[in-house]
Amino acid sequence: MTCKGICVRYKAQKPVGTGRYASGQRRCQICEIFIKWEGLWCPCCGYRLRTKPRNLKYKAKLRARVEADSIEAKAISEIPEIEIAEIKTKAKTTKTKTTKTKKTPCQYCEKLLLNIEKHEKRCKKNPNAEVKASPKTESIAIKA
Repeated sequence: MTCKGICVRYKAQKPVGTGRYASGQRRCQICEIFIKWEGLWCPCCGYRLRTKPRNLKYKAKLRARVEADSIEAKAISEIPEIEIAEIKTKAKTTKTKTTKTKKTPCQYCEKLLLNIEKHEKRCKKNPNAEVKASPKTESIAIKA
């Protein structure tokens, strides 16, 4: 039972943000390498692969990670199909809002605008336009 060098083909990169065992990697003690392999036995030397850490600290971390993942999976599975459909339709409506809409010309000044109703009420060329009362301007004399 010695390393034959086959395990190098299955060598696993260290994952970012998660542990090696949590991401599905296994360790061969003979080859002294972490590999991405689904079987229980090393493809190189035939030795049993470790699927869990030996250190108490890392065992606790893995256990907490597995529990958190199972709680999250359970919460996702409890969402009714109706809510999932609603979420999908909301995503579709937000996409349609971002698309460009056609601009229409003002009937008085013929400018192309998106919100034509609002503009036509205040258009300067509209005879029935709402005129806002302008504040009285007062001149202040400053003595030099």
